[in-house]
Amino acid sequence: MFHSLPANKPDGILAVMQMFREDTRSDKVDLGVGVYRDDAGRTPVMRAVKAAEARLVAEQDTKGYVALTGDAAYNQAMAELILGGTVPADRIAASAATGGTGAVRMAMELIRIANPQAQIWISTPTWPNHTVLAAAAGLPANAYRYYDSINGVLDRQGMLDDLAQAKPGDVVLLHGCCHNPTGADPREQDWAEIAALIEARGLIPFVDIAYQGFGDGLDADAAGLRHLAARLPRVIIAASAAKNFGLYRERAGICLVTCPEEERAPVTDTLATINRSTVSFPPDHGARVVRTILTDPALRLDWQEELESMRLRVQGLRHALAEALRAETGSDRFGFLATQRGMFSVLDVSDDKVTTLREKAGVYIVPGGRMNMAGLTRESVPAVAAALARVLAE
Repeated sequence: MFHSLPANKPDGILAVMQMFREDTRSDKVDLGVGVYRDDAGRTPVMRAVKAAEARLVAEQDTKGYVALTGDAAYNQAMAELILGGTVPADRIAASAATGGTGAVRMAMELIRIANPQAQIWISTPTWPNHTVLAAAAGLPANAYRYYDSINGVLDRQGMLDDLAQAKPGDVVLLHGCCHNPTGADPREQDWAEIAALIEARGLIPFVDIAYQGFGDGLDADAAGLRHLAARLPRVIIAASAAKNFGLYRERAGICLVTCPEEERAPVTDTLATINRSTVSFPPDHGARVVRTILTDPALRLDWQEELESMRLRVQGLRHALAEALRAETGSDRFGFLATQRGMFSVLDVSDDKVTTLREKAGVYIVPGGRMNMAGLTRESVPAVAAALARVLAE
């Protein structure tokens, strides 16, 4: 029976990871895989995470299942972190999920069940898994313009023009902050215009917020999402604790839905049913770590301080690379790198030049031009800038 299975297209990011591991050069630089790294090239375990895990080891007295929608205290703490009190608790349906990816898939299953005629609108470009997950959930997808690659900013008018074609009941997938892969985020006025269009067209916003805290700070990064939630009756949210808590392996995520109070129970029941038919009970260790940190004032303060230092490090690397490229090229062609937010930016380069960067300079970026700024160090910035300037000039 398996001989008829189709060959799957290789994942570009995973392929880059494998090539980097096999490269024996000592000066190679990994700007491909999308994880935070410190100056030593490690993805650290945050101080508050270590403390919370030690507490769990000492105090936890069971590994029994939690509810189908996960630990209620975790769900509440995450809802407060993301929404900041803009929506009353009786209007929030929530379920723990298997990472941010699981939350996105759960949300897409919910959309398909709630409205089989709905189409989902996805930015161009976006995180590649968005389109894969939409197809797996059976959701027809449309693309909307998002990025002005010449200026390195949001293509606001193109976005609004494309979304004006969406039909009532369609869903608009938005990145809450630190857009992956471009790093170009809507500003306050942009969010207001997006919300007005969604409201006027009768659309449903679906916000994937995977990097809260890595852009302008925890509250600032959630401001656009909170504006939507305060203004609109329904918002679907998929969030990850992998990045801002450094819990990549623990797969801590959450799906939140803000809705009228009378819809909360059926939405929650549907989320539980989706979990039951996929993972049954969601994983709890990472969620319990997050809950412990968010509900303990001292741990929460320590976590926020370390997250802020990580954010500032990435911003500093952005500025350093932009300055180094200005010196190498004699132009401000790459000035947008300093103004963008989060771990990612995308270069307007051909895949042939991506290959040349890898083979000749040992600089690994993802096909399509996405770079992970957190993979840089102060020491590697000059060499990366020189390689980029040289290869892009060829």
